[in-house]
Amino acid sequence: MQWIRALALRQRVGRLLSWVLVLVLWLGWSAPPAYATLNDDHFDGNIFPLYAGNGSLVPPKVTLAEALKRNRPVLLFFYVDDSSDCKQFVSVISRLDAFYGWAADFIPISVDMIPVKASYAPTEPGHYYKGFVPQTVILDASGKVVLDAKGNVAYEEIDDVLRDVFDLLPRSESVELRRRTVNEVTTELVEQGTKASKK
Repeated sequence: MQWIRALALRQRVGRLLSWVLVLVLWLGWSAPPAYATLNDDHFDGNIFPLYAGNGSLVPPKVTLAEALKRNRPVLLFFYVDDSSDCKQFVSVISRLDAFYGWAADFIPISVDMIPVKASYAPTEPGHYYKGFVPQTVILDASGKVVLDAKGNVAYEEIDDVLRDVFDLLPRSESVELRRRTVNEVTTELVEQGTKASKK
């Protein structure tokens, strides 16, 4: 009699394990894969470390009000983490930070964090936000807007404005740089004729 009970128990356990296996396989195949991709509007996490390799920009080191008191140029970058345009553009902001971050305040602003108000003071990011992303705003040391651009703006266009702000040589009179692809997301600027540019 005991062997009949043992056999029945084994059969029940076997059926239970079979159902568990079927359930696990079904859940595993039906769950969508999690991919962090550059060209979609899905949330993957903070886009600065993911797509620019520069998590040091977020959160910003200073507020806009503090930056304006320091009498330094300011680059405001309005973005959302689930926009393919913003994902593609953050590498430009990161490259600009590499060249100008020592002398200007770079302030990335997630538009989801801008409080909804009827009006904003010039010391608040909402004063400059026009309702689209990405949006890049450059203020000179006096707080005057010298660039207000929407969309993915070329590095060179922003660089030209910053050269004017800092009274640097124009691009035509300085060493010519050309883009070199580092990986599928990032490019860098190198001098013409260097070993790095021949790769």
